[in-house]
Amino acid sequence: MRHYIIERNIPRVGSLDRDQLRAAAAKSNECLREIGFDIQWVESFVTADKLFCHYLADSPETIRRHAEMSGFPATVITEVKKRIDPTTASPAM
Repeated sequence: MRHYIIERNIPRVGSLDRDQLRAAAAKSNECLREIGFDIQWVESFVTADKLFCHYLADSPETIRRHAEMSGFPATVITEVKKRIDPTTASPAM
């Protein structure tokens, strides 16, 4: 499966309380179970008016299917081509 970052425009999402976020996560998980093994939610970052979600999926179409089922928009879907972190600066062993 490939890594994707999904940008979801959701006005005032950052003002949702813990119970509202819990309910949203439960809805997402329900849809993921229904779709099956072609998609996995890794984590999400909540800002004032957007969610940035990291998913593993077989294709952008599967992510769009999840968005339609869950009601959470997939405003922009970007495939991650490479990943780096602080250890990338270390010399090759």
